[in-house]
Amino acid sequence: MTRRTEWPDGPEPGGPASGNGTADGFAAERGAAADGVGARSGRRSRGGPGAGGGFGEGAGRRARSDTTGSGSPSSSRAGKGEPRGSGEPRDPVEQARGICLRLLTGTPRTRKQLADALRKREIPEEAAEEVLARFEDVGLIDDAAFAGAWVESRHHGRGLARRALARELRTKGVDSAVIDEAVGQLDSDQEEETARELVARKLRSTRGLDRDKRLRRLAGMLARKGYGEGMALRVVRQALEEEGEDTEGLVEPF
Repeated sequence: MTRRTEWPDGPEPGGPASGNGTADGFAAERGAAADGVGARSGRRSRGGPGAGGGFGEGAGRRARSDTTGSGSPSSSRAGKGEPRGSGEPRDPVEQARGICLRLLTGTPRTRKQLADALRKREIPEEAAEEVLARFEDVGLIDDAAFAGAWVESRHHGRGLARRALARELRTKGVDSAVIDEAVGQLDSDQEEETARELVARKLRSTRGLDRDKRLRRLAGMLARKGYGEGMALRVVRQALEEEGEDTEGLVEPF
């Protein structure tokens, strides 16, 4: 059985963060993970640095100054990722790095989620790939850690079974092998225990309904959370029997 933990603030940085010539600011990313991504939005709401490190601090100053006059040319340029006082666009690598740091402040993201965001903002593919690869190197992107934390949080918080958890992770672009490893944290015994807890909480609200309707409602709730037909029926039957219901001849809802 896995230990229940809170949804993590984000992956810790790992690996060296040395610059590569074209992206000297990458050295600030480890500081961003500890000071900005780790601190998250609480510091931003107090007007402190944004994503952490020198880069995040500069972005925070720009964001505050650009909000002084909505609709002004400087505000328009800032929204497009252009530096104030210049008609030329910012370096795409710097722009991509800033977008990723802002998105990672507040919640972890998968590599695909960040890649989709960069594509939507028309960041050149080469610059996007450089930034995403570097963020993986320093641990700011870690799909395996994301998937593991997602499974633990969503199973304990929402009672989702492995099938539903795998479906959610696929929509976020997590690799199938990583998904299999993450949902492997849960075994059948733990799933069944969670299913029993879900039924026990819902059981009282079904009292007064006829027996078959109770079965359909309770088993349907488990099915929506990803539990298989066999387990759902077994758990619901046992719960009804414990209440004194005769389950002989119950109509199966599936």
